[in-house]
Amino acid sequence: MSQATANSDIKRALDSSPETNIDDENQEAPPMPRNFLFLTIFACFCPAYPVNIVAFVFSIMSLSSYNQGDIEGARRLGKNAMWVAIASIIIGLLVIGIYCAVHFTTVRTP
Repeated sequence: MSQATANSDIKRALDSSPETNIDDENQEAPPMPRNFLFLTIFACFCPAYPVNIVAFVFSIMSLSSYNQGDIEGARRLGKNAMWVAIASIIIGLLVIGIYCAVHFTTVRTP
């Protein structure tokens, strides 16, 4: 009699264990929000170095937030990375334009 009671206790313990709970496996992880990593890497080639490094850090922080389960924080940091990367690209193009304008308009004396 005690053998049957022990077996039923073991079965109940196994049925309630997380390994046998199939409902948890059917839940899908939310989709990863965009972190704009490629855009921030591209922005690192522009001559606006403090700004594009900040964009790259925001992008990495977005990826880290998603890995920790903070979906809303990852989305917010991804948007910040995008806007800072766009600002970095614009600043870089302005620096290149100003440099070219100054270089080609100055008169050189031989």
